[in-house]
Amino acid sequence: MNTLTTKFQDLGISPATMKSLKRMGFEEATPVQALTIPVSLENKDLIGQAQTGTGKTAAFGVPLIDKVDKDSNLIQGIVIAPTRELAIQVSEELYKIGYGKRTRVLSIYGGQDINRQIRALKNHPQIIVGTPGRILDHINRKTIRLENVHTVVLDEADEMLNMGFIEDIEAILSKTPEDRQTLLFSATMPAPIQRMAEKFMKNPEVIRVKAKEMTVPLIEQYYLEVQEKSKFDVLTRLLDIQSPELAIVFGRTKRRVDELSEALTLRGYMAEGIHGDLSQAKRLSVLRKFKEGSIDVLVATDVAARGLDISGVTHVYNFDIPQDPESYVHRIGRTGRAGKTGVAMTFISPREKSYLAVVEKTTKRKMERMKPPTLDEALEGQQKAAIEKIQASIETDNLQYYKQATDELLEQHEPATIIAAMLKMLTKEPDTTPVKLTEEKPLPAKRERSSDRRRYDSRGGNGSGSGNNRRDNYKPRQGQGSGGKRPSNRDNSSRPKSSNNYR
Repeated sequence: MNTLTTKFQDLGISPATMKSLKRMGFEEATPVQALTIPVSLENKDLIGQAQTGTGKTAAFGVPLIDKVDKDSNLIQGIVIAPTRELAIQVSEELYKIGYGKRTRVLSIYGGQDINRQIRALKNHPQIIVGTPGRILDHINRKTIRLENVHTVVLDEADEMLNMGFIEDIEAILSKTPEDRQTLLFSATMPAPIQRMAEKFMKNPEVIRVKAKEMTVPLIEQYYLEVQEKSKFDVLTRLLDIQSPELAIVFGRTKRRVDELSEALTLRGYMAEGIHGDLSQAKRLSVLRKFKEGSIDVLVATDVAARGLDISGVTHVYNFDIPQDPESYVHRIGRTGRAGKTGVAMTFISPREKSYLAVVEKTTKRKMERMKPPTLDEALEGQQKAAIEKIQASIETDNLQYYKQATDELLEQHEPATIIAAMLKMLTKEPDTTPVKLTEEKPLPAKRERSSDRRRYDSRGGNGSGSGNNRRDNYKPRQGQGSGGKRPSNRDNSSRPKSSNNYR
């Protein structure tokens, strides 16, 4: 099958689902969709190794929706996702795909009132999308029954493993029929995931997206060697020079995100931050404003941005280099989508070069070194943006109503003086308002890290309702089954570096 030109209509999809896909503007399938959908429609178990951004939601969503009996009030499919953000996005996508069949989809996750979810369950959803802890909570409360489920999807299985969800997932799978179909999607395939696949799947077909497709070749990748105290000024100068339409700035901790978003706002940028401590309503509000363009810089932790599907991002700035290459690939994958190019810049301190080498080895691409811009270059960049505005106005706007005022100005001043004044008015001069950022220590050199590892037990999304996301910087405690005591619910992105919770 030529996966580069495969049309959805050639994949054996039902007319009702095709109606929805056409409504969504879907025509050509991505490689992972072209390879997995026909296998899934044959009711075979499947392992799809693919990164976020390759179209995997539709890859499992299309066959899942296609097999739903629209006249049945029973739960027929369940999608298990690592975070509430991803659960919400997957459910929204499934709702769109299921529009033609009027499929009822419900998302359930920690952080939302469980009584509200129980009421929603009385509307007889046909597909449940949720986080492991909250799904298990509903199973234990007997508010959902899975004995009629014909399809189980494990989305971002490696993330769920890293977050300590493996036992919850096994407990959920044990409540589903043995003859169900299981679709497992994961960016990587660590040994525990393979063992779980062997235990719960029947001769799964393995489909891998090539590494060059997973690292998104349309992204220009640069690194800047910058001292901690100079990072913020370098960031603002880059923003002034590059004038991104939509940009995401990644920080390592929640404190960093809060301080960065406040500092950017102080300097006159439209910026807001998103991390695991924000309420669900606030996070959704920030994301909505970012998608609508009312803010043009989103500052985020890895946890909060995991699984976000935001189109139109032109620039990604790694203000803090991530501690693992998988997070780097995830971060830069926010841009360069749908055939468009993107730019990713990573700030590193001199002692963090070992991390740069690991990232380059993983992505099989060398980052180009970029020289940190000067204040004069930032001003020059803003002047260039002002000139482009003037030229665009000359080409597209009706200027005849301004001719008389122009003639009067020309009688009083030289043309060069008038143009210079216009440029000054339109140019956003670099703001040097003092800002205070708490210094973050560089990641420890690779040779220091092996003796520095600590277990960090941080599980969330449970039935208590707090539902904060987890990150993959710890090993889950053994023997922590569904009936055991649940550990504290934290987003370790807010923890100070000195706690050595970074691999």
